[in-house]
Amino acid sequence: MAFKDIKELLPHREPFLFVDKLDEVSDERIVGTRKYTGNDFFFKGHFPGYPVVPGVILVESMAQCGGAGVAQSGILGDKLFFLATVDKVKFRRQVVPGDEVRFEVENVRVDSRGLRQTGKAYVGDEVAAEASWLCLMGDRES
Repeated sequence: MAFKDIKELLPHREPFLFVDKLDEVSDERIVGTRKYTGNDFFFKGHFPGYPVVPGVILVESMAQCGGAGVAQSGILGDKLFFLATVDKVKFRRQVVPGDEVRFEVENVRVDSRGLRQTGKAYVGDEVAAEASWLCLMGDRES
């Protein structure tokens, strides 16, 4: 499968675009990556002198990866996804500048009303974060 550019799949733009590429997309599973660098905007204010990726950014990154994968697959057409709930969040390992994070996202339920997914963020073989979330869908404005 030829993957579209992330900017074709998501409405997000820098500095709030947190997925570099998709590596795997199926109706059940999405895998993508992001390399966090010292240039990311949030490091200036989040524990200056001890840079660590904020947990909320890791959750947002997983949700963006899941949304990009669903957009790539085309199973819900040209819809926008809006994060509605986040559940069962656990942070297991710090993510620091230079870490490449692999997001593994599972589609739990996909229908015309919403998208329920669960995911894990890995640095190497270590789980850094995990969560479940629900996105509601809306139409793109012309």
